[in-house]
This record gives sequence, C-alpha cells and structure tokens, in this order.
Amino acid sequence: MNDRLPHEKGFHISWDQIHRDSRALAWRLDGKGPDQGAWRAVVAITRGGMVPAMVVSRELDIRTVDTISVKSYNHQAQTEPRVIKAPQAEMMGDGDGILIVDDLVDTGRTLELVRRLYPRAHFATVYAKPEGRPQVDTFITEVSQDTWIFFPWDMALQYVEPFRGRD
Repeated sequence: MNDRLPHEKGFHISWDQIHRDSRALAWRLDGKGPDQGAWRAVVAITRGGMVPAMVVSRELDIRTVDTISVKSYNHQAQTEPRVIKAPQAEMMGDGDGILIVDDLVDTGRTLELVRRLYPRAHFATVYAKPEGRPQVDTFITEVSQDTWIFFPWDMALQYVEPFRGRD
C-alpha cells in the first residue's frame, strides 16, 4: 500500500532554478551546432519550452526564435499529441541546424511527434524522465518517471496545511 501523498514525490522548481538550469543547457549546447558550432534558430515547444528557449537563445546569441505548439495534455491527463501551431516552414526544412527546446520530456510522445516532422533537428530539454529520454539529444537533469515537476509558472504562493498532523 502506498500512503504517500501526491505532492510528496514532487520536484518544485523556482524561477531562479529554471533560469540556472536553462543557462546550463545553453552552456552544454554552445558550439555544438552543425554550422561551425552555431545554430540557425531556436524553436520552443509551447508553452513549457518558452522560458528555457528564451534563456538559451539569449545565452547563445540566437536571434531567430519561433514556436511549435503541441497539445498533449487535457486537464493533467495525457492525450494523443497534435500540432496546433507549426513554426515557419521555410526556416525549418528537415530541422538541420534547428535547436528545439522544451522544459521537460516525460513519456517522449510530444518530442517523438516533433522529431518525425523535423528529423535532423537537435532536441534539448532542461529535465528528462527515463521513458522520454531516448527522444532527447541534450538535457540537464533526470528525474524519476513517477516524479511530478512543479514549474514556477504553474504555482502560486499560499499557505498550505501540514500533511502530517497539525501540531
């Protein structure tokens, strides 16, 4: 029997932490692009990839930034991923020289879909879970599959009752 409360296997990320980890991702990607180490563009997977993509693009001085919107969750339940907004087709081609950034790879289904569309792109996430890790070329931190990551854009500061008693 598991008497663990849902938040006990949570990994809480602050704004400072996502910034530091996104900068570390940029450092890891620096000089690794196919054009003498440079990347042609950064594409953020919305919405979670927008913050890390902005940090990476700033750190690597990449001025061409676009988004791809993939919907794969419906009220915290995973659904079949589908593209609801694609990046500029002329820029993308088969993905060569394109850095695709997301906050997290969970099951890998979102990245699998995007990888089919842009097979030569480089896929980078800040956090990775084991099931989705094969879909990522570069990441910073691995967490267990059953860990729920709480990102700062999903949180609000408020009082919370203690989970073990009130004394």
